[in-house]
Amino acid sequence: MKYLSAFFLILILTSCENKTTKLTAEEIINKSITVSGGEKFDSANYSFKFRDKLYRASRNNGMFSISREFQQDSLGFIEDVVTNDGFERFINKEKVELADSIANVLSASVNSVHYFSVLPYGLESDAVKKKLLGVVTISNKPYHKIKVTFKEEGGGEDFEDEFVYWIQTETFKVDYLAYSYKEEDGTGYRFREAFNERFVDGLRFVDYNNYKPEIEGISVEDLDDLFEKKELKLLSEIKLETIIMGSTSAINP
Repeated sequence: MKYLSAFFLILILTSCENKTTKLTAEEIINKSITVSGGEKFDSANYSFKFRDKLYRASRNNGMFSISREFQQDSLGFIEDVVTNDGFERFINKEKVELADSIANVLSASVNSVHYFSVLPYGLESDAVKKKLLGVVTISNKPYHKIKVTFKEEGGGEDFEDEFVYWIQTETFKVDYLAYSYKEEDGTGYRFREAFNERFVDGLRFVDYNNYKPEIEGISVEDLDDLFEKKELKLLSEIKLETIIMGSTSAINP
């Protein structure tokens, strides 16, 4: 009986492993989006504070408005708004005209904060390319390791950036992510560790410890190994504060 029990245990473990390995990167990402709020994001209205600015998001089945608001001593009250129609800046409630180069930088800045605030939502886009790198262990937990790159068409101005997501094999939640980005003198890297998970009206929000490597000659795929070896430098904490649902006017399609 002892050997028979061991045999069945091996079968169960093997079966679980096979189920894990059969999942594609696309399926893993989709499961992660679902457990994080999924389709609820498609019609969500909410706001949050990040550092010294107020961010608002309103989505209605493809139509969207994402924005930030802040007070600047030299200019006054500033609103930066990105919608399906593009970017607009308002100063003291009046629209101002900007050069395309400046508008693109400001739009990317607004997009970046909103993009990270709701990950992995957004990774279902047709412009996203996903590759499963295998199952790895971080802090004694197993994770699907998935690399994400972007097509030039629909991938935005930073389509050359590369991301890696570490998604728990059991809960399908994103606990870690890393990305590379272009700098004037080369490539920059960041590794983020999620903490302070909370669900607000069914939507998952997290904060991050934000790390960078202090060595050169690496790739974005190496950053989990450096994190495990404690060879990353903690730069900052990225915290979303005062998350309020339904505080932004809904968009009519």
